[in-house]
Order: sequence, then C-alpha cells, then structure tokens
Amino acid sequence: MTATARATAGYVAPFAAFVGFMAIENLLFHSQHLYALRCLAALAALALFSRPYLSFRPGRPLGSIAIGIAVFAIWIAPDALFGYRHYWLFENAIVGKAASTLAPGDGASYGFLASRILGSTLLVPVVEELFWRGWLMRWLIRPDFTRVALGTYAPLAFWGVALLFGSEHGPYWEVGLLAGIVYNWWMLRTRSLADCILAHAVTNGALSAYVVSTGAWRYWL
Repeated sequence: MTATARATAGYVAPFAAFVGFMAIENLLFHSQHLYALRCLAALAALALFSRPYLSFRPGRPLGSIAIGIAVFAIWIAPDALFGYRHYWLFENAIVGKAASTLAPGDGASYGFLASRILGSTLLVPVVEELFWRGWLMRWLIRPDFTRVALGTYAPLAFWGVALLFGSEHGPYWEVGLLAGIVYNWWMLRTRSLADCILAHAVTNGALSAYVVSTGAWRYWL
C-alpha cells in the first residue's frame, strides 16, 4: 500500500464505517439501538488506520470553543426564532423531515442517551473532521492530497465541502451549510485538524445537552 493510500484509509475509513453502519440500520432495522455498533465500527477504523494522522492538541483552544458555541447557536436559532422548518424546502422527499427517529422510550434509556451523547460529542467530530476538512478539502485540490497543506484555500474545495457537509444534514441542510462554511473558515485560519475537532465537539456537546434538557429529539435524526 502506498503512502497516499494509507493516508486515504486513515482519513476516510472511519467515516465510511460510520456511514455504512448507519445505512444498514436505516435500511434493515430502522432502529437507533444499534448506534453503539456504529460507533464501535468507526472506533475500530480509527484504531486501525487513523492514529498517525490524528492530533488532539489545538493551537487555539479558546477560539475553537467560541466557534463551537457560535455554530451551536446557528443550529438552533432558526427554529427558536422563526419556526420555519416545515416549509417545503426543509421537508420533502429529498431531504426528509425534521422528526425524531427515536423509538418510544429511547429518551428515557440511560444507556442509549450515554452512547448517543458520547458518540456525538467525542467520536463524530473526529470522524467527520478527518473526512471533510482533513481529506476531501485537500483531495479536491489535488488527488495526491498529502502534498496539500491543511487549510489550503481553493474555491471548489471550500464551497464544495461546505455544500456537501450541508447536504449530509438532511432537513437541516441550511444550518449544516452555514456550519460547514464556519468550520472550513476555521480550518483556513488555524490550519489545524485538532482545532476543528474541538470546535465540532463543542457544537455537538452543546446540542446534545440542549436535546436532552429540552426533549427536542428532532435534532437527533
């Protein structure tokens, strides 16, 4: 395996494992009780492929925390202020609808809540930042992405990743797009995967706390 192929596996495999198990859940089981298995698959991929490419030492921790809180505000503000989520742009056959897929009683299950909170806060930011801003943002500039420095700007890479990141979030595509723009900008400013992971973790942790404390399960699609 070439160095580029090893690096590709390190940046892409955890995301592929996580999304692959999610697709299996949705197609075959329609249950989020397998969320822990999804996380275990991603963790296994991280352990096998990603360790040489990971850093958890942000250069701008306070700024990253502030960015994470700002993105959290972006995520919940439209619903809280305007309540437009049920217009056709955000509820259709393509993007789905902002409705919880949790089964009755899941919100009262401490085991499920613990796995979901920990997965959303500690695992998903690592998996997604490796893929979106660690790999794809560079690969769109040059397929031999290891020769492209983190945080290198190119219009196609910046806006393409932002659009794809937004589309990943279904009926929340517009706030996902804004979040993608902010995270991409932060990567340009810091050139640090660790800073983007921290910002993303703060966003997801704050959103998890909001979901659990308010019962707004629709944010956990």
